[in-house]
Order: sequence, then structure tokens, then C-alpha cells
Amino acid sequence: MPLFDHEEYNDHEQVVFCRDAETGLHAIIAIHNTNLGPSLGGCRIWPFRTEDEALTDVLRLSRGMTYKAAVAGLPLGGGKAVIIADSKTQKTEAMMKAFGRHVDHLGRRYITAEDVGSSVADMDAIKTVTDHVVGVTGGAGDPSNSTAHGVFIGLKAAVRHKLGRDDVDGLHVAVQGIGHVGWYLCEYLHEAGARLTVTDINQDALKKAEATFGATVVAPDDIYDVEADVFAPCALGAVVNDVTLPRLNVPVIAGSANNVLGDERHGIELRRRGILYAPDYVINAGGLIDVARFAVGFGMDEARQKLDRIDDTLLEIFHRADDLDTPTGEIADRLAEERFQGSA
Repeated sequence: MPLFDHEEYNDHEQVVFCRDAETGLHAIIAIHNTNLGPSLGGCRIWPFRTEDEALTDVLRLSRGMTYKAAVAGLPLGGGKAVIIADSKTQKTEAMMKAFGRHVDHLGRRYITAEDVGSSVADMDAIKTVTDHVVGVTGGAGDPSNSTAHGVFIGLKAAVRHKLGRDDVDGLHVAVQGIGHVGWYLCEYLHEAGARLTVTDINQDALKKAEATFGATVVAPDDIYDVEADVFAPCALGAVVNDVTLPRLNVPVIAGSANNVLGDERHGIELRRRGILYAPDYVINAGGLIDVARFAVGFGMDEARQKLDRIDDTLLEIFHRADDLDTPTGEIADRLAEERFQGSA
């Protein structure tokens, strides 16, 4: 499929296909918009089945980063990178350095960071060949805790708006995916008194969650049928789709995953069913806020203020969505576009 006809192409400024035969690197860097500043977004390493699947993912993710930065009030644009590889068996330090050289060739138009499949050690390797990287040792490091903290703040805002509760004590939260961010979110929820049902493909993580949080464990596909107060998707995207949406039995969806909705129409259907959806790039902006400190230079106090504003931003979106009888995702898009398109 030609790039400009791709269904996820959204007036992206630049898409770069990166290859290094010696290390086996096959990567795509997508820069969506730089009106507010240089694009920043993580490097996802994943064994995509096809190159078109990888392209779809990077186009969607980079667009989401533009909207995320704008809504979070950051002087940054949106970019993302994907490396087509199995991070457990194919990733090497040489491959990461080769990727870093491609990042360096872009000047400061794209700043990379860690994401699914990449780590602080990978960012350290990239740092040896380019300065256009954050999330390194001695810097922000792993932003997962900050992401989870922001999601916890946003989840409580959604509960306040939908359920009229100022806390989550005694509420039942179904968490899909307990990797770094999902685990930290479970810690916040457990400490606040929530009851947890969890799922993941990592059996060791599930056993640990059962022992640590007293969590109920269900099979990955069964998480959609759990009757709970909140569904918190913290794995990969498009988990609310034609197949899963009719099975959901929750009043609130609030989690850390990107691109939770398979299609815009699913946001319309959630609203029709009375399910409150906290738009993904609004609620999961904590990690970006954390690493942005090192990309554009602001202190911890300002970072905390921006993190706390996730609550206010979501409540503004929820109220506007109610007033206009419009899906929350559409309202979030309008809010972001007001900010980054107005700076063109």
C-alpha cells in the first residue's frame, strides 16, 4: 500500500525507513507534527508479522504522541519508532547503535526514548552515537512509574465523574497486562484499597500479583467478561473492538495502553452504552511528562504540576463530552488540535 494512501497516514511530516544489513536492523521512524517543538516518542521493538503492520503501528503511535504532548501542555511534537525484531532473541547493542545513527541523521526533529521491547540499557547504547535520546541512566530512566502514577490520577478522575466516588477503596478494577506500567498501577490501586482482577501472558507475573495483591487471575480472553467498576487496559492497543466491546461489563475504561479503541466508532458505541472512556493519550501522559524534563528542560516541581493536571484535563473532557453528547475521544482530539494546529 502506498504510504500517502495508508489509512493511518494523517498528514505526517516525515516517515523514514531505516535499514542496516550488518546488524539486521529494520526500523521505521514516523514524525507526525512538530508545530509545538521537536517530536518525541519511544522506540518500540516488536516482531511484527508484516511491514505494513509495523507501518500502521508507527503511524498511529506517532500521531498519538502529537496529541498527547499537546494536551499535556508540553513544547513537543509527536514521533515514534518501531524496530521489527524480537526484543528477546534478536535485539543487540550493535542494532541499537545502528538505530541511533539513523536518529542522529534527523538532527533534533525526532528524540527517541524507551517503549515496549526497549530498555534503559538500549537508550544508553543509543546515547553513545546521538544526543537525541532520553530515558538514559542518570536521566529520567524508566518512565513506567510516572506513566502509572498519571493513569492512577486519571482513573480516580474517571471514577469521580462516573461513579461519584472520591477514592477507589473497595472498587473492583480489572487490569489487562501487568508489565512495568500495569504492575506499578496495581501497586497504586492495591495501596488505595481496590480489589484487583488481572491477566497477562506472563505466568510468573500473574503468580506474583496473586501473592502480592491478593489479585484474582483470569485467562487473557476472559478479562473482557469480568464484571468490575473499571477496566484498565495496560497492554497493546485496539483491545476495545467489535468482538470485545459487547462483552464489557464495566462503567469505566481507564488504562495505560495506547490506541485502546480499534476504531472511532467504538468510542461512539461506548458512549451509547454509558461506558466512560478516559482517552488513552490523555491519561497515559505521565511517562512523556517525565522524560520531557530532559528533552526540553524543566524541573521536578513543574513535572508534578503537569502530572496532577491530568485530573483537571480529563474532567474538562468528560464535562464537555456530556454537554455536547459527544465521545470523549473526539473531545480530546479537538482539545489537542486547538493547541498544536494553532501553533502552525
